[in-house]
Amino acid sequence: MSYLEHNKPITLHEIKRMHSTGEKIATLTGYDASFAALLDRCGIDLILIGDSLGNVLQGHGTTLPVTMEQMIYHTECVCRGGRRCFVAADMPWASYQENREQALRNASRLMAAGAQMVKLEGGAIMAETVNFMVERGIPVWAHIGLTPQSVHALGGYRVQGKDEAAARRMKDDALALQQAGASMMLIEMIPAALGAEITQSLKIPTIGIGAGPACSGQILVLHDMLGIYPGKTARFVRNFMAGASSIDDAVKVYVTAVKDGSFPATEHCY
Repeated sequence: MSYLEHNKPITLHEIKRMHSTGEKIATLTGYDASFAALLDRCGIDLILIGDSLGNVLQGHGTTLPVTMEQMIYHTECVCRGGRRCFVAADMPWASYQENREQALRNASRLMAAGAQMVKLEGGAIMAETVNFMVERGIPVWAHIGLTPQSVHALGGYRVQGKDEAAARRMKDDALALQQAGASMMLIEMIPAALGAEITQSLKIPTIGIGAGPACSGQILVLHDMLGIYPGKTARFVRNFMAGASSIDDAVKVYVTAVKDGSFPATEHCY
């Protein structure tokens, strides 16, 4: 019997078990209680309360305006609605970059709101901060590749790791963050071949978004996969509402496509 059939809450231990057995991890963003309950019953393994709420809920052009208070509010909402999915929360811009004490303080607020893990962006420069939090009992999900909080420094939403030097730096970043104690790695918008190399080099699960099919799991922004976000659609997005009879059906098709490896397909990769 599966965890879904038992309705037993998914823990970090179960996420690691899925990774060790080769079962793909199906992940979506979520921001409220109603959708958290829906994602629960449709078989999603992990919900990320993403700072993407700045785009899809608030209408901003970037994630930068999202505040800690807003992230705490949406984390509380999701945790009231979800009963089975593992729940992670983004640390918003300027909530962890100042120093490791600031990061610990704000991560603790998200954990107190119900998150079981926090996610932060950045490469090896964040390794000390990651280690500081992990040693104090806070599971950390690292995020490399396209890091939306650095959109202006990156010159826009561009594919990362395209040249040899950039790819090498990214692989080094991934190893440094793993060594620091990160429990998972989110890899965004990089060539599929590089996504495969990084995944193979790590002992922790990789969750891809525009990083190819070789990752340990996949994530999409909920509003993107339902085809309701009015902004530009990225290449890595598939509209799962197309041909679906309901939102539940669309999410179940997404879960199946991630689990059987049919998503992402070639047309969703770089």
